[in-house]
Amino acid sequence: MTSLDAPLPDTWFRRDLPVLRAVARLVDEPRHGGAPYLGQVVPASGLPKPDVLAAARALTDAGYVEVLTTYSGEIVRFTGVSPEARRLAGLWPTPQGEWERLLEQLAARAANAPSDVERARWRAFSDAAVAVGPDDGALLMSALIGGYVPRAR
Repeated sequence: MTSLDAPLPDTWFRRDLPVLRAVARLVDEPRHGGAPYLGQVVPASGLPKPDVLAAARALTDAGYVEVLTTYSGEIVRFTGVSPEARRLAGLWPTPQGEWERLLEQLAARAANAPSDVERARWRAFSDAAVAVGPDDGALLMSALIGGYVPRAR
């Protein structure tokens, strides 16, 4: 296998995702006015400036972040993040994450119910949700997050 045939090294988990999370956090913080400077993102990401710049270009090209640049194309500020970037950074819910939260809530309510009757009801609800499974559960949560409610026939 030649070097041209070898897969490229991962940059998403090592570089791009940490920068995306830093940008998303800073854009959401009011003290930065929703548009943090590159110099604020570098320490927030924990990565060296060249890595942050490379990640910023990749994230911009992918449409995850919006940036303000100089005339020469140098990134100065981050002015926004896309809805998908908010989900990837953990700022907005994902169907899988919300399904897990629902299962945790059901188990907690079953464990902490004040009476045997209520405990049995919550346990049955929890058991039914577990039986639905993570795939169908995520589909249900996707509909709930998106505001879809089936019409009665």
